[in-house]
Amino acid sequence: MTVAQNQNSGRKLIMVTSADYPPYEFRKTGSGDDIIGFDVDIAKYITRELGYELEIRDTDFSGIIPALQSGRANFAMAGMTPTPERLKNVDFSEIYYEAKNTIVAKKGTNLKTIASLAGKRVGVQLGSTQEKFAKEKIKGAKIVALNKTGDLIQEIKSNRIDAAIIEDAIAKGFIANNPDLEFTTIPNSSEEAGSAIAFPKGSPLVQPFNRVLQQMKENGEMEALVKKWFENQGGNQAAEDDKKPSSFDTAWASIPFIAQGIIVTLQFTLISAFFGFLWGIVLALFKISTIKPLNIFAKVYTSVFRGTPLLLQIALVYYATPQLTGYDIPALLAGVITFTLNSGAYISETIRGGILAVDKGQKEAALSLGVPYQPMMKDIILPQAVKNILPSLVNESIALLKDSSLVSTIGVVDVLRRAQIVGAEKYIYFEPLLVAGLIYYVLVMLLTWGGSKLERRLQRSA
Repeated sequence: MTVAQNQNSGRKLIMVTSADYPPYEFRKTGSGDDIIGFDVDIAKYITRELGYELEIRDTDFSGIIPALQSGRANFAMAGMTPTPERLKNVDFSEIYYEAKNTIVAKKGTNLKTIASLAGKRVGVQLGSTQEKFAKEKIKGAKIVALNKTGDLIQEIKSNRIDAAIIEDAIAKGFIANNPDLEFTTIPNSSEEAGSAIAFPKGSPLVQPFNRVLQQMKENGEMEALVKKWFENQGGNQAAEDDKKPSSFDTAWASIPFIAQGIIVTLQFTLISAFFGFLWGIVLALFKISTIKPLNIFAKVYTSVFRGTPLLLQIALVYYATPQLTGYDIPALLAGVITFTLNSGAYISETIRGGILAVDKGQKEAALSLGVPYQPMMKDIILPQAVKNILPSLVNESIALLKDSSLVSTIGVVDVLRRAQIVGAEKYIYFEPLLVAGLIYYVLVMLLTWGGSKLERRLQRSA
């Protein structure tokens, strides 16, 4: 064991990545839920050589740099290229792999050169070096930036864009599984797509990581990994092309893996709905209160949460909490807190309307009998209000169930995230999303049925 291994023994490094980019980082759905790939093998080798334990966290590509800036991770690997813009926010290691950009388009369109893309609709991954390349090199084109590479492939197939700029290693996999597409390598563009490891500004890890990267290049380890993931992998894929099932068969076969996300989705929805309902009651009581500060607080709170996008609220809670408090909040907890706060704002208006709809005589009768305010609200007014607004509460729960898919953007492996994982691994896009849509539909129908049954029961007991 080296001196560095002795010093770092038992210490953990957190790596953040976007595990939808095979063969760099992805999940092999048929053999568990672990993230594997070229970048992952490099990260494991480096951390092992330095004596660290490694934890890998998954998020959207656009969330990688915010994760480093907020202290959620020690380093990031996601086929990232150092650019002047990125270097303002994070530090980078030396380049460990150079790839080339390609033009992916439908066969027969003859879009094979930069000049041929002039005036066309060209897709790129949001925040990638391909986006910068396209804006600088392609004259007169309409650049369409999307969040995932799979989105770009689907947009080409749907004729919403004419072509996309994608790294060659990724393009090969998609072309192998989409025979109606073709790709052409862009000459002399390797310098645009060199991959490096990203670190928070001023990280002491840059130098030791560079040292091990150099070691990997000298002892042949890097070359072995390149062959494993970019050459042998591609050859195996080509050999299996003739015997692999259709895209729909592949998607249906992946239902067990996607369905495992139901537990996370339901857990998230039920917890958020329960606490959102309780918080909504509190806010509703504040709104009808004669205590002015409480009344103003509830109205301003509702205005803020109804007036800002839910996706923005999730990102703020997830990324800002570590910076403000030092607490590394788990992704699922960040989602629950955000949805509780957000749904409470909407539910409070529904509950307030239900309370005001209860006959005033009920309140007057209770007060004349000397019933205190709190027992009156709890035992007389609120039960009647909830019965009246039950359909609205069921609708809010349904909306919460569907909106729960937004937590996939911060790495929660729910139904939608699992469908995206299948799409990334199998180089298909549309079909896994259909499977996820079917699962969400069944869950919504079950929730609707349960709400209707509860409503009928309350009506009978009235």
